[in-house]
Amino acid sequence: MSDPFTTQLIHHPYTPPAGFDAVAPGVHKASTVLFPNVHALRTQEWKDKSGYTYGLHGTPTTFTLEERIATLEGGRFCVLAPSGLSAVVLVDMAFLRQGDELLIPDNAYGPGKAFAEGELKAWGISHRFFDAMDPADLASKLSPATRLVWLEAPGSITLEFPDVPALTAVVQEANRQRGASQRPIITAFDNTWGAGIAFNAFELGVDVSMQALTKYPSGGADVLMGSVVTRDAHLHQAVLMTHMRLGLGVGANDAELVLRGLNSMAVRYRAQDASTRDLAAWMQRQPGVVKVLHPALTDSPGHEHWLRDARGAACLFSVVFDEAFAQDRIDGFCDALQLFRLGWSWAGPVSLCAPYNVSSIRTAPWPYKGGLVRFAVGLEAADDLRADLAQALSVLTA
Repeated sequence: MSDPFTTQLIHHPYTPPAGFDAVAPGVHKASTVLFPNVHALRTQEWKDKSGYTYGLHGTPTTFTLEERIATLEGGRFCVLAPSGLSAVVLVDMAFLRQGDELLIPDNAYGPGKAFAEGELKAWGISHRFFDAMDPADLASKLSPATRLVWLEAPGSITLEFPDVPALTAVVQEANRQRGASQRPIITAFDNTWGAGIAFNAFELGVDVSMQALTKYPSGGADVLMGSVVTRDAHLHQAVLMTHMRLGLGVGANDAELVLRGLNSMAVRYRAQDASTRDLAAWMQRQPGVVKVLHPALTDSPGHEHWLRDARGAACLFSVVFDEAFAQDRIDGFCDALQLFRLGWSWAGPVSLCAPYNVSSIRTAPWPYKGGLVRFAVGLEAADDLRADLAQALSVLTA
């Protein structure tokens, strides 16, 4: 006996009325997208956001998020990736071919360096590291094979703030010398720390701005996502088509959470920035502390570049301890913290810390012998975080 309701429930004729509006954008979930006729199926276009063809190529929810991220970063075009690292990989794969060379700052995000040392090397793409604090070193490393230069401000973990306009000027001069017949060198910038708030990366001269939306745009420590933003239509097409061929996509509910996080992003950035500056300055005065690394501190490397180019300083600072403290003592300091939890990532509501062995992740010598701990300041009260640091320091120095 046929069930009279099965087909009716799947092909129900009711369509809700148009015109519903709310603060939160709608959440559209789809793999299959339906077309009104064969002509639409054959001609509808997704690359310029004029239509929809398949969930992987965009929905109203993901298109909305892409447009807002492009605006945040001062760009024209944006594509979303499943994580910050996948956004780095997307840029590499969009612009690099066998025989090309990639240049990476020695203090850049570690997993991006690992991709170059692993997959890119296996595919016949070479790489070299340069000192981001020395534009002359970048100039000396450029070669006829160089196709892509990564930049990052500030450096990962140690937070040196480079002279980004000077670095991009080096690349621009090299492109002028190459002439129109050669493929130009592209500059890609990891803007996760600046987040589109501290500075406009494109105004500093970069070609492509990548961001881990996992951090500030989300703000909840519960979403993984990345973005790649460009101003140039040709660069965007290269990224977009590689993105399509790799089958990259993001979930509708994840896009919803990032859209919600954008509403409070500037407020959170300023609040965490203020607390971080307070705690970093306080840590400078504590016994056993050799160096505090934070771009807003006058003796932090590249402070003058930060002062000229940035309007904010995010939520990270790193502390180098006296070499008299063995690593197990520093690990004990981290274990003694109560409000600063042990974990990776940053820009969420909960403060985090993690110890690092900087010498093991750099090719250039690290000038300090003592252990380093990176702190990510959350949204707790700064006085409470300071008290937590004080009690853990008493354990360290006991």
